[in-house]
Amino acid sequence: MAQAGECGATTTAFYDERGGGVVKDSDRGGTPVLITEAEPSYEDQFAARKRKYMIMMSLRIPCLLLAGLTYHTWWLALGFVALSVPLPWIAVLIANDRPPRKAEKVNRYRREATAIEAKNHEVIEG
Repeated sequence: MAQAGECGATTTAFYDERGGGVVKDSDRGGTPVLITEAEPSYEDQFAARKRKYMIMMSLRIPCLLLAGLTYHTWWLALGFVALSVPLPWIAVLIANDRPPRKAEKVNRYRREATAIEAKNHEVIEG
């Protein structure tokens, strides 16, 4: 068992015979450290999309109420109705859209381009 201090936090790790360690205790309160560039989970993405949908659909109700309250000024009422008509369509498009994938830098081996030798080689016939 070894203790390590990093940024003021004490961490207790138990090492096995192969040399790997398992973090057992931490001052972070059990929250994991992000060590990869993994995307958010599907559940997190779905919750964010549902939240966006609910916000956009809740904007439609005030538009329709304002259209009803301003019916004496027909052009203003028509503007509120015109604003509320495409909101469900836009809300569905945004809710069904997943976040874009991160651009990944692929680490590929690139060898140096070498020129073919230009000198004459002796040919032995025989």
